[in-house]
Amino acid sequence: MTFSLHGIGVSGGYALGRAQLYSHERLEAPHYVLAPEHIAEEVKRFDAAVASVRQELIDLQAHIPEGAPAELSAFLDVQILILADSMLSEAPKHRMREERCNAEWALSQQTEELISQFEAIEDEYLRERRHDVRQVAEKVLKALMGHPGHAPMKVADEAETILVAHDLSPSDMVLFKRHDYAGFLTDLGGATSHTAILARSLNLPSVMALHNARALIRDGDWLIVDGVAGVVIVDPDTAILDEYRLRRNQWRLEQKKLRRLKSMPSVTLDGQAVELLANIDQPTDVAQALAVNASGIGLFRSEFLFMNRAAPPSEAEQYEAYRHVAREMGKRPVVIRTLDVGADKSVAWLPDSSDNPALGLRAIRLCLADPPLFITQLRALLRAGQHGQIRILLPMLASLAELDQALALLETAKQSLRDDRLPFNEHTPVGGMIEVPAAALAVEWFAKRLDFLSLGTNDLIQYTLAIDRTDDAVAHLYDPLHPAVLQLISHTLLVARKLGMPVSVCGEMAGDPQLTRLLLGLGLTSFSMHPAHVLAVKQQVLRSHVGELGPMARRLLRAGRPERIQELLQRLNA
Repeated sequence: MTFSLHGIGVSGGYALGRAQLYSHERLEAPHYVLAPEHIAEEVKRFDAAVASVRQELIDLQAHIPEGAPAELSAFLDVQILILADSMLSEAPKHRMREERCNAEWALSQQTEELISQFEAIEDEYLRERRHDVRQVAEKVLKALMGHPGHAPMKVADEAETILVAHDLSPSDMVLFKRHDYAGFLTDLGGATSHTAILARSLNLPSVMALHNARALIRDGDWLIVDGVAGVVIVDPDTAILDEYRLRRNQWRLEQKKLRRLKSMPSVTLDGQAVELLANIDQPTDVAQALAVNASGIGLFRSEFLFMNRAAPPSEAEQYEAYRHVAREMGKRPVVIRTLDVGADKSVAWLPDSSDNPALGLRAIRLCLADPPLFITQLRALLRAGQHGQIRILLPMLASLAELDQALALLETAKQSLRDDRLPFNEHTPVGGMIEVPAAALAVEWFAKRLDFLSLGTNDLIQYTLAIDRTDDAVAHLYDPLHPAVLQLISHTLLVARKLGMPVSVCGEMAGDPQLTRLLLGLGLTSFSMHPAHVLAVKQQVLRSHVGELGPMARRLLRAGRPERIQELLQRLNA
C-alpha cells in the first residue's frame, strides 16, 4: 500500500531505492545487587567498556575517508570529550559503590539524569546535545552487554539503498561515508542537529524529523526520498516511480548541464556584470567555491571555528584558518563575518542566560560585551589580510553607537599589532550586515561609515515578520516575498546605488533561482550563496535582461497581495 511521510528536507535532490533499516535499538539495562567483594571487579569491567568505546571513536577518527566533511572529526572530538567527562565516566562508578548495583544499571540511571538536565535547557542547540550523550552512553552499554560496535550493514547494491534510522550519530555517518548510498531518512533531527549538518555536507538527498518512519517502513520496501519537498513515499506504484525516475533523471541532467557554465562570465543579456560569490562555514569549503568558479567568498561564517569545542580558538588558530582561505582564493575577495553566535547558534563555552536568545546578547552585541574575545579575532583577521583580499563584516548592526564601538575596538586591535611589531593590512575594508529592520531603514547612515554592505535576508525576514525561523509551528509564515521585506531590500539597494556603495545579498534568497530575476530587477548585482547554488543562479543571470526586469520588479513591489505577487513573479520568470 502506497503512503507518504512528511518531514524536513535537509538536502535536496531525489533518491529511489530499497529501504535498509539501521538497527540502533536501545538496550534494556538489567538491574541486580552485587556482593561488596564484587564491586571492584564490576568497576574494572565498566572502565574496560569505556576504554573500548574510546578506542573505537579514536579509530574512527583515524580512518575518516578522504573527502569527508571537516565537521566529522570535530563531532567525534565532541563524543570523545563526553566520554571523558566525569559525569559519564566516573559518576556511574560512585553509584556502583553506593548502591552495590551492576555497571549497566548504574550507567543507564546516570544517563537518564544527564538527559533530563539537557532537556531542561532552553537553548535549542545545547538541548540537541542530549542526543550525543545518549549515543555515547549506548555505545558503552553495548560494550558492557557484549554488543560492541555497529549493527551489520548490507553493502550489496548500495547505490539503490536508502538508510532508514530512528537516529544517526556522527560516528555512524563516518561509516556511511565509506559507501555510496542513495540517501537516508530519520525519525529524529532538527535544523541544528549534527546529522542535519552532516547531511548537507555529504550532499545526500535526505529527509529528517519523520517521527515514525523507522516503525512504519519495512526492510526492503521501495522508497522515494524527495529532499526538495521533504517527503518520503513508501511502496510507490509504477506511475509514481516512473514520475520520480523522470524527475531524478531531469535533475541529474540539469546538474550536468549547469557544470558547463562554470567558465562562462556572469553577465546578463544586456551586458550587466553580476558577481556570484560563495558562502562557506569552514576553510575546507573553499574547494567547493573554486569548483564552481565563484567570484570570491561573500560570507565566511567564522562562528563555526568556535563551535564544538570547550574554549574559543586562539588568535594563532584563527589566523591560520583565515590565511588559508585568503591564499586559496588569491585575488578574489574573501568576506569574513566576525563571531555571530546566539539564538540558534550557541557555543558550549558561553553560558546562555537569555530568555529570548534571538533578541538577546548575540552577534555584534556579544562581541562588544567581550572586548578581549573580539579583539583577538580582529587581530587574526588583520594579520591574515596580508595574504589576500580579506574584508571584515560586522553582523547584526542596529545602531550607530554599536558601529562606533566596533570601529574603536578595531583601532585598538591595530594599535596592539603595531605595539607587538606584527605585520597586518592597515587598510582592511570593513562592512556591515543589514539584517535588522532598523539598520535597513537607517542604511544611509551606516553606509557613510563603512566600505561595503551585506544584506542578510534570513534574519531580516525573521525580525521584520516577528517569526522564529527555527520554530516549526510558525515556519509557514516565513515569507521572503512579504511586501514589507521586499520594500526593505529595495530601499537598501536604492540607497547603496545612490551612494556608490557596494552591496550584496548573502541570505537564502540569493541562492534561490526563482528569485534571481526579481533581485536583478531591484538592482542587485552581487549575490552570495552556498557553492551548490552558484551555477543555477548563473544560468538565470545569463538568461536575463536587466533593462526589461526593472519595470516588472517595481510593479511587483506595489502588488501588496500575496496572490498578485506570485502572479507577477511567475511572469518575471517566464
